[in-house]
Amino acid sequence: MSHVLTLVAARGATTLSPAIVARVREAVCGGVPDILSPGEAVDIPVAALPDRNAVRAALAGTPIDAVAIPAAGRRKALLLADMDSTIVTSETLDELADFAGLKATIAAITARAMNGELDFQEALRERVAMLRGLPIEALVQTWERVRLTPGARELVATMRAHGATTALVSGGFTFFSGRVAAAVGFDVHRANVLLDNGTALTGAVAEPILDRTTKLDLLHELSAAKGLPLSATLAVGDGANDLPMLREAGIGVAFRAKPVVAAEARAHVDHADLRALLFVQGYHAAEIEGAD
Repeated sequence: MSHVLTLVAARGATTLSPAIVARVREAVCGGVPDILSPGEAVDIPVAALPDRNAVRAALAGTPIDAVAIPAAGRRKALLLADMDSTIVTSETLDELADFAGLKATIAAITARAMNGELDFQEALRERVAMLRGLPIEALVQTWERVRLTPGARELVATMRAHGATTALVSGGFTFFSGRVAAAVGFDVHRANVLLDNGTALTGAVAEPILDRTTKLDLLHELSAAKGLPLSATLAVGDGANDLPMLREAGIGVAFRAKPVVAAEARAHVDHADLRALLFVQGYHAAEIEGAD
């Protein structure tokens, strides 16, 4: 079998039943299933990429993610991950804006930018300008609110344990990306620099701004530095500025993504957590490290 269809349910759910697996296997004319994690993830070998509509019909609305990829070279040697609403559960700029009483206003702009309705650089400058004069203590208070997405540590620790390089790349700010990278275990982090005068934000961000082009450039930069083909890479993100890297990575995963991203991405994870990215690569539960 040249391809694998991986089914993943939310951790602790009871949706991935033997009956569901059997129904999907029949719909795609699949081989003998390989249980990656009982009740959570299973591989079904298939002769070719299965028809998405057939898989969707077999799942019958059950909240299970289904990702099909070639069987060869499943385990990737480079991970490039977005930060906000991917590795962490929130948009850090929106949370920072809460301390200026502007969360709703700025979050509305963020949502449009992440869905590709606004130019990312201009939208970032606009939002940061609204925070001029905010005490830098608000950055610390915002960090205290940040929560990691379940499975983030496991994803990074397991891939690193198997020799992969892991990079966090964000259109957000280094104040947060550095802390998230340290908490999760990323090898590399890149983000924008939020400017301050020592006591308060100046309302500006350092140029040039890290955007969708920079994310794609980093994918090429790191893969070239490691001597890897793009087929050996995995990228994950949720917003429009992630699309270029998702398109070119060996596996590009839209994680609980905005509509414009979900419409274009080849792989989607909408129900499970970030452990799903390990199962898609063929890891069994016993191989997963760094439990959250």
